[in-house]
Amino acid sequence: MSAQAKLTATQKAILEAAASRTDGALEPLPATLRGNARTKVIESLLVRGLIADADDRHLLTDAGYGAVGKQRPVPKGVQKADAPDVLTKREPILRTLRPRTKLAAIIDAMRHPGGATIAQMMAGTGWPTPSGAQSPAWSGNASVSKSSPSP
Repeated sequence: MSAQAKLTATQKAILEAAASRTDGALEPLPATLRGNARTKVIESLLVRGLIADADDRHLLTDAGYGAVGKQRPVPKGVQKADAPDVLTKREPILRTLRPRTKLAAIIDAMRHPGGATIAQMMAGTGWPTPSGAQSPAWSGNASVSKSSPSP
């Protein structure tokens, strides 16, 4: 335990009791701790960052749990940080395209077995430059999977 984390017996007992509660609440404090002594213990724990004010209550911080050799419990329904991210395993969102738009023309051309050249995309959309022909398809507005390998 570092010099900063040295606790009095009272502080340690209060933190251990709070760490054993499911919500990490500091209260109820021991009945023997009243008045100025109660105020000083709470202030010293606040100043050291071991507890924090939350909605007229005092709750243990991560440092408070650590001071008594414990970790904050993970609430039910919350995924642990070291578990695989569920969002990385989700299916892509397929958006419906408005028919007869330039983006729909590009995607339709790219879905053909041979794909589409930039010249074909430019001709199908009326865009004068290759960058204008490519930008809607690559901007993230649509999801296109190419079944044939690129040349």
